[in-house]
Amino acid sequence: VVHFLGFNHFCIYSKECLEYQLVCKTDEYEVRHYSPTRWVSTDAEAYFMGVGAAMAFRRLFQYITGANDAGRGIQMEMTAPVLVKIPEETKMWEPAIYTLNFPLPAAYQEKPPAPTNDKLYFTEMPEMDVYVRSYGGWMLSVTSRLHAHLLTKELERVRASYNRSYHYGVGYDSPLKLLNRHNEVWYVAEGDPPLSSGPPDY
Repeated sequence: VVHFLGFNHFCIYSKECLEYQLVCKTDEYEVRHYSPTRWVSTDAEAYFMGVGAAMAFRRLFQYITGANDAGRGIQMEMTAPVLVKIPEETKMWEPAIYTLNFPLPAAYQEKPPAPTNDKLYFTEMPEMDVYVRSYGGWMLSVTSRLHAHLLTKELERVRASYNRSYHYGVGYDSPLKLLNRHNEVWYVAEGDPPLSSGPPDY
Protein backbone atom coordinates (compact mmCIF):
# COMPACT_ATOMS: atom_id res chain seq x y z
CA VAL A 1 0.00 0.00 0.00
CA VAL A 2 1.38 3.38 -1.00
CA HIS A 3 1.00 6.22 1.45
CA PHE A 4 0.69 9.83 0.39
CA LEU A 5 0.35 12.85 2.64
CA GLY A 6 -1.99 15.68 1.81
CA PHE A 7 0.69 18.13 2.94
CA ASN A 8 3.63 18.66 5.24
CA HIS A 9 5.55 21.75 6.20
CA PHE A 10 7.49 21.92 2.90
CA CYS A 11 5.14 20.08 0.55
CA ILE A 12 1.98 22.15 0.42
CA TYR A 13 1.52 22.79 -3.30
CA SER A 14 0.85 19.19 -4.39
CA LYS A 15 -2.31 17.30 -3.46
CA GLU A 16 -0.30 14.12 -2.96
CA CYS A 17 3.14 14.09 -1.36
CA LEU A 18 5.09 10.93 -0.70
CA GLU A 19 4.89 9.95 2.94
CA TYR A 20 7.90 8.88 4.95
CA GLN A 21 8.86 7.85 8.45
CA LEU A 22 11.55 9.95 10.13
CA VAL A 23 14.07 7.52 11.59
CA CYS A 24 16.44 10.07 13.12
CA LYS A 25 17.71 13.60 12.64
CA THR A 26 20.99 15.42 13.20
CA ASP A 27 22.04 19.01 12.59
CA GLU A 28 23.39 17.98 9.16
CA TYR A 29 20.93 15.43 7.79
CA GLU A 30 17.84 13.29 8.33
CA VAL A 31 17.37 9.57 7.91
CA ARG A 32 13.99 8.69 6.39
CA HIS A 33 12.28 5.40 5.68
CA TYR A 34 10.20 5.10 2.49
CA SER A 35 7.80 2.31 1.59
CA PRO A 36 7.84 0.72 -1.90
CA THR A 37 6.33 2.94 -4.60
CA ARG A 38 5.82 3.01 -8.36
CA TRP A 39 7.10 5.96 -10.39
CA VAL A 40 6.94 7.03 -14.02
CA SER A 41 10.45 7.68 -15.31
CA THR A 42 12.44 8.84 -18.32
CA ASP A 43 16.13 9.27 -19.14
CA ALA A 44 17.84 12.27 -20.71
CA GLU A 45 21.44 12.60 -21.87
CA ALA A 46 22.96 16.00 -21.19
CA TYR A 47 26.14 17.76 -20.09
CA PHE A 48 24.33 19.52 -17.23
CA MET A 49 21.67 18.24 -14.84
CA GLY A 50 19.42 21.24 -15.41
CA VAL A 51 19.30 20.69 -19.17
CA GLY A 52 18.62 16.98 -18.85
CA ALA A 53 15.98 17.52 -16.17
CA ALA A 54 14.16 20.11 -18.29
CA MET A 55 13.97 17.75 -21.28
CA ALA A 56 12.79 14.87 -19.13
CA PHE A 57 10.30 17.00 -17.17
CA ARG A 58 8.53 17.97 -20.40
CA ARG A 59 7.96 14.32 -21.30
CA LEU A 60 6.68 13.39 -17.85
CA PHE A 61 4.42 16.42 -17.66
CA GLN A 62 2.89 15.49 -21.02
CA TYR A 63 2.23 12.00 -19.63
CA ILE A 64 0.31 13.18 -16.56
CA THR A 65 -1.63 15.75 -18.61
CA GLY A 66 -2.97 13.26 -21.13
CA ALA A 67 -0.25 11.59 -23.26
CA ASN A 68 -1.23 8.15 -21.98
CA ASP A 69 -3.61 5.21 -22.23
CA ALA A 70 -3.60 4.84 -26.03
CA GLY A 71 -4.59 8.44 -26.52
CA ARG A 72 -7.61 8.39 -24.18
CA GLY A 73 -5.83 11.00 -22.15
CA ILE A 74 -6.23 10.41 -18.41
CA GLN A 75 -5.46 13.63 -16.52
CA MET A 76 -3.51 13.18 -13.30
CA GLU A 77 -2.65 15.61 -10.53
CA MET A 78 0.99 16.58 -10.12
CA THR A 79 2.54 14.71 -7.20
CA ALA A 80 5.67 15.40 -5.17
CA PRO A 81 8.55 15.06 -4.91
CA VAL A 82 10.26 14.94 -8.31
CA LEU A 83 13.45 12.86 -8.22
CA VAL A 84 16.44 13.31 -10.50
CA LYS A 85 18.83 10.37 -10.38
CA ILE A 86 22.33 11.81 -10.77
CA PRO A 87 25.37 9.60 -11.41
CA GLU A 88 28.30 10.31 -9.13
CA GLU A 89 31.04 9.93 -11.72
CA THR A 90 30.45 12.53 -14.42
CA LYS A 91 33.12 14.14 -16.59
CA MET A 92 32.90 17.71 -17.80
CA TRP A 93 33.56 16.72 -21.43
CA GLU A 94 31.09 13.80 -21.52
CA PRO A 95 27.29 13.90 -21.26
CA ALA A 96 25.68 11.93 -18.42
CA ILE A 97 22.39 10.08 -18.21
CA TYR A 98 19.93 11.78 -15.84
CA THR A 99 16.74 9.93 -14.86
CA LEU A 100 13.71 11.98 -13.85
CA ASN A 101 10.95 10.34 -11.81
CA PHE A 102 7.40 11.41 -10.87
CA PRO A 103 5.60 9.40 -8.15
CA LEU A 104 2.37 8.04 -9.61
CA PRO A 105 -0.78 9.20 -7.79
CA ALA A 106 -2.21 6.73 -5.28
CA ALA A 107 -5.15 5.97 -7.60
CA TYR A 108 -2.75 4.78 -10.34
CA GLN A 109 -0.10 2.98 -8.30
CA GLU A 110 -1.51 -0.46 -9.09
CA LYS A 111 -2.57 0.06 -12.72
CA PRO A 112 -1.01 3.18 -14.24
CA PRO A 113 -2.10 4.16 -17.76
CA ALA A 114 0.47 3.24 -20.39
CA PRO A 115 2.50 6.18 -21.75
CA THR A 116 2.21 7.02 -25.44
CA ASN A 117 5.89 8.09 -25.52
CA ASP A 118 8.17 5.06 -25.71
CA LYS A 119 10.88 6.94 -23.80
CA LEU A 120 8.81 6.66 -20.60
CA TYR A 121 8.76 3.61 -18.36
CA PHE A 122 7.71 2.62 -14.85
CA THR A 123 10.15 2.21 -11.96
CA GLU A 124 9.47 0.11 -8.88
CA MET A 125 11.23 1.87 -6.02
CA PRO A 126 11.96 -0.62 -3.23
CA GLU A 127 11.56 -0.03 0.46
CA MET A 128 14.55 2.06 1.46
CA ASP A 129 16.22 4.30 4.01
CA VAL A 130 17.73 7.51 2.69
CA TYR A 131 20.08 10.16 4.05
CA VAL A 132 18.59 13.58 3.34
CA ARG A 133 20.08 17.07 3.29
CA SER A 134 17.66 19.97 2.68
CA TYR A 135 18.36 23.37 1.15
CA GLY A 136 16.51 26.33 -0.31
CA GLY A 137 16.73 28.26 -3.56
CA TRP A 138 16.90 26.59 -6.95
CA MET A 139 18.08 23.05 -7.67
CA LEU A 140 20.83 23.87 -10.14
CA SER A 141 23.74 21.63 -11.13
CA VAL A 142 26.17 23.58 -8.97
CA THR A 143 23.95 23.80 -5.87
CA SER A 144 22.95 20.15 -6.13
CA ARG A 145 26.61 19.10 -6.36
CA LEU A 146 27.56 21.35 -3.46
CA HIS A 147 24.95 19.91 -1.10
CA ALA A 148 25.70 16.37 -2.26
CA HIS A 149 29.35 17.01 -1.35
CA LEU A 150 28.42 18.43 2.06
CA LEU A 151 26.18 15.44 2.80
CA THR A 152 28.78 12.85 1.76
CA LYS A 153 31.41 14.63 3.83
CA GLU A 154 29.21 14.24 6.91
CA LEU A 155 28.30 10.63 6.04
CA GLU A 156 32.00 9.79 5.78
CA ARG A 157 32.60 11.42 9.15
CA VAL A 158 30.00 9.21 10.86
CA ARG A 159 31.12 6.18 8.80
CA ALA A 160 27.71 5.66 7.27
CA SER A 161 27.32 3.06 4.53
CA TYR A 162 25.49 4.26 1.43
CA ASN A 163 25.24 3.73 -2.32
CA ARG A 164 28.11 5.74 -3.81
CA SER A 165 27.25 5.29 -7.49
CA TYR A 166 24.46 7.90 -7.62
CA HIS A 167 22.35 10.29 -5.58
CA TYR A 168 18.97 11.93 -6.04
CA GLY A 169 18.25 15.61 -6.52
CA VAL A 170 14.79 16.12 -5.06
CA GLY A 171 12.39 18.99 -5.77
CA TYR A 172 9.00 19.83 -4.29
CA ASP A 173 8.04 23.17 -5.83
CA SER A 174 6.56 24.44 -9.05
CA PRO A 175 9.00 26.33 -11.31
CA LEU A 176 6.68 29.32 -10.84
CA LYS A 177 7.33 29.46 -7.10
CA LEU A 178 10.02 32.04 -6.36
CA LEU A 179 10.33 32.16 -2.56
CA ASN A 180 10.72 29.61 0.23
CA ARG A 181 11.65 26.82 -2.13
CA HIS A 182 12.57 23.41 -0.71
CA ASN A 183 15.05 20.99 -2.29
CA GLU A 184 16.86 17.93 -1.03
CA VAL A 185 19.76 15.60 -1.76
CA TRP A 186 19.23 11.89 -1.08
CA TYR A 187 21.73 9.07 -0.72
CA VAL A 188 20.32 5.56 -0.35
CA ALA A 189 21.50 3.89 2.86
CA GLU A 190 23.06 0.45 2.80
CA GLY A 191 22.57 -1.52 5.99
CA ASP A 192 21.41 0.07 9.22
CA PRO A 193 22.12 3.81 9.45
CA PRO A 194 24.07 5.12 12.45
CA LEU A 195 21.51 6.72 14.71
CA SER A 196 22.77 9.96 16.19
CA SER A 197 19.43 10.86 17.71
CA GLY A 198 15.97 9.43 17.80
CA PRO A 199 12.92 10.72 15.99
CA PRO A 200 11.43 13.90 17.45
CA ASP A 201 8.64 13.73 19.99
CA TYR A 202 5.25 14.81 18.73
